[in-house]
Amino acid sequence: MMDRKKFIRTSGLGLGLTLVAGFARAINTHIKKVIQPKIVKNTEGSIFNVIGDVQTHKLTGKDTGNQIVEWVDNVEPGVGIPPHVHTKEDEIFRVVKGEVEIMVDGKTTILKEGDTAFAPKDIPHAWKVVGTETAKMITSAFPAGIEIMFEELAKLPPGPPDFEKVSQICEKQGIRFIQ
Repeated sequence: MMDRKKFIRTSGLGLGLTLVAGFARAINTHIKKVIQPKIVKNTEGSIFNVIGDVQTHKLTGKDTGNQIVEWVDNVEPGVGIPPHVHTKEDEIFRVVKGEVEIMVDGKTTILKEGDTAFAPKDIPHAWKVVGTETAKMITSAFPAGIEIMFEELAKLPPGPPDFEKVSQICEKQGIRFIQ
């Protein structure tokens, strides 16, 4: 015969474990419903011309539960992004073709095919395509959200960008340009 205190302790522990396991299954099921596998072919994605940086967005926050956004940059020589700081997201840059001069935290280097750079949030960074050929770079940012800013920047009129307007749009995403 089991005594009453032992029964309460044992059944309470069992009930607790059962509830925790049930909650874990419910959360996992919810995540699986929100985040679905996705395959994006080379020619697929949403294309945005973001002030000369032609981006093909492959994965967005809607696809990844706002964990990551990834796009392919196709950029002509001489085009780049001046020094700036992100306060919300980290970025990874992977060069697939061409040469990209990148500065991260004051250190400048040339990235060539197969090279990768990591720019954590709150660290100044910049990049510019160098050489004579169009560069192709895969860029990832996490968490997602920056893609909304790129969509807004792509709606600006063609021609030389209004840097004040660009700064205002970027500032809403927590990005500021530095001198």
